[in-house]
Amino acid sequence: FRYLATGQSLASLHYSFLIGKSTASLIIRETCVALWDVLESAVMSQPTTAEWMDIGKWQVCINTSANCVGAIDGKHIRVLKPIRSGSRFYNYKKYFSVVLLAVSDANYCFRYIDVGAYGSSSDSAVFAHSLFGRLLSSNSLELPAPQILPGTTYPAMPYVFVADEAFALGGNMMRPFSSRGLTTERRLFNYRLTRARRVVECAFGVLANKWRFLHAPIPLKIDTAIKAVKVACVLHNFVRQRDGFHFEDTLSHTLGPTQFTVVRGTAHGAHVRDHFARYFMSPEGELLWQMEAIEM
Repeated sequence: FRYLATGQSLASLHYSFLIGKSTASLIIRETCVALWDVLESAVMSQPTTAEWMDIGKWQVCINTSANCVGAIDGKHIRVLKPIRSGSRFYNYKKYFSVVLLAVSDANYCFRYIDVGAYGSSSDSAVFAHSLFGRLLSSNSLELPAPQILPGTTYPAMPYVFVADEAFALGGNMMRPFSSRGLTTERRLFNYRLTRARRVVECAFGVLANKWRFLHAPIPLKIDTAIKAVKVACVLHNFVRQRDGFHFEDTLSHTLGPTQFTVVRGTAHGAHVRDHFARYFMSPEGELLWQMEAIEM
């Protein structure tokens, strides 16, 4: 726990506890395995249909997006270069890493994580090969049936996850419109999606600042490093669920323009996104200050 919370080096732990560095590494590994076995099912089990609906209601309560059940993103976790790994762990940011792919709810709790993909992999590739990606593509997540958006009568819209431009558009996956030739309606959709998506960025920030070993390259074998990251995520959920949640209103914060790239999506996903864009412009789905925000 001292290592996870402070990020102290193994040499520092060696002098603090009068144990060998290899012994400290073994203790970290065994503790992480035990914590994961106990906490994973308690604080990061697969949500039921009712739980997905509760997540969607909380998203609406903080004025992000209707029918939204989570935000998806990837984070590069620094590691020391594994032996004989070549450039597989070397990412575009010019350091060695593994990818933490996470789905966060509005309470900054992780609902799914996938840890261990090569740092050279893109978020979309990691997502496609992850368990969550396969469950979503096969409609096995037990998401609620499509529901009518608040204030409307037709049509029923699916529950969706929000992501950045690195992910492909789909019926249950919303990503921003391309930055080329944006209309007011599409600019507004991008703004509302970015507001909904920032919860996962905040969750990563809370995670790293609570478990400070993530602030530096992890000086452990790669399999032990992966276990430590997974345990940090379940401990993050454990603390969030027991400390409570205090939401600081940041609705007036200005979000700057973002450069978006092209990842091919589906026609059905495009139809769903267009309907959400029209809904956000309608009296039923608008926020009173949203036009001022995109005009800044």
